[in-house]
Amino acid sequence: MSLEGTATYPDLAQLPPLVRRAVEVARRAGFGASCRPEQGRLLLALAAGAEMIGETGTGCGVGLAWLASGARPGTRLVSVERDAVSAALAAEVFFDQPQVSVVHGDWREIHRDAPYDLLVLDGGGQGKHGEPPADPQRLLRPGGTLVIDDLTPARHWPPRFDGSVDRTRMHWLDHPGMDTAELRLAPDLAALVATRRFAEAPDRER
Repeated sequence: MSLEGTATYPDLAQLPPLVRRAVEVARRAGFGASCRPEQGRLLLALAAGAEMIGETGTGCGVGLAWLASGARPGTRLVSVERDAVSAALAAEVFFDQPQVSVVHGDWREIHRDAPYDLLVLDGGGQGKHGEPPADPQRLLRPGGTLVIDDLTPARHWPPRFDGSVDRTRMHWLDHPGMDTAELRLAPDLAALVATRRFAEAPDRER
């Protein structure tokens, strides 16, 4: 979620209908921290290749709406939101979308429906603020994709945050089980996109 993300949607006419609905709900509720359009378009594209999608940090459902708008028929989507009011508002957004489930609870509730083909960590599981990061071996299928959004683009190596090495970003960039890249989505916005590696087959005797 971006702190001022809801305000970055000036023209609702150009949005997928479900995204427009979610933005309108966020605006009425005074919820500002929605997924930005640049991030949403990335989620829209990634969702097309997944059959099972998970998300932490639903908010009012804007990011989830981008995912649902890009998903193929038959794809299931599960999103977890710790704030009861936001979870209820998001559930209203998807009242006519039976393939979408909004769960009220701690981000770890996302484990219940694992593994995923696509997992967006937006409200827990990133490893920020000293919390343990999510385990992609438990949550992702081999070849599955993980997204961590709302980052400031790295301009130094190693990447830094608040004057120190960004340990959270380095955790994912150096993760031994993931191939990770940072994508710059706007001059002030970046995301990490990571793919869980397939297990290497043992060498056969010759």
